[in-house]
Amino acid sequence: MELPIKYNSVSASVRRKVREEYVRLQNNLCMFCDQSLDGPPHPHVTDAPINLKLFPPNFLKYPIHLQHCHKTGLTEGAVHAYCNAVLWQYYNR
Repeated sequence: MELPIKYNSVSASVRRKVREEYVRLQNNLCMFCDQSLDGPPHPHVTDAPINLKLFPPNFLKYPIHLQHCHKTGLTEGAVHAYCNAVLWQYYNR
């Protein structure tokens, strides 16, 4: 699979496969906090309060998200759900 891809131009099932490929390429580490995607994010990330009103319902329901750039639409890697929220809320990503 050739990465990155345009996030909004593919189906949810393709996004799942892309997310799984990033997990494999990243050796199961979050691209943002560099911690195992099987565990919690790094404490410096979880210290950042999240305003859940900014996010769609159930945003944190799935533990691993496919991070993408909101300007280009291109995928960037696999991240913890909380890391994705921090990227969106604090870094506009």
